[in-house]
Amino acid sequence: MPTVASERALRDREDDGHRDFPGRGLLINVLRVFHIAGLAGISAVVLAGMSGAANWGALMLISGLGIVALDAWANPLYFRQAKGLGTLLKLALVVLLVVWEPGRLPLFWFVLVFSVALSHAPGRLRHRQLF
Repeated sequence: MPTVASERALRDREDDGHRDFPGRGLLINVLRVFHIAGLAGISAVVLAGMSGAANWGALMLISGLGIVALDAWANPLYFRQAKGLGTLLKLALVVLLVVWEPGRLPLFWFVLVFSVALSHAPGRLRHRQLF
């Protein structure tokens, strides 16, 4: 079984265009925490009628854009792959969810299901280059 050090060495030997820097994984995980907090807030807005859609939406959007920026920097093909294009669609739908109050409930469920399906799809689908 490869160790973290040997996996890193193997990855560094591959010339696939991917880039990395120390702490990128930690930074993405911190952004994911904020992203999930935004999701919890949006969930309260949509499902329990709480206020603050703009604030929770902004938290989701800013943290999501940070994650996308880091992923796109690390993988130059990101926006040509299903996961990159799907993420752009999710970001647009979250903006729509925040500003279009009558459509919040169906959009919320669509974005939630789409996000889970995309992030848990097999790698061969997520990384498929679409163009």
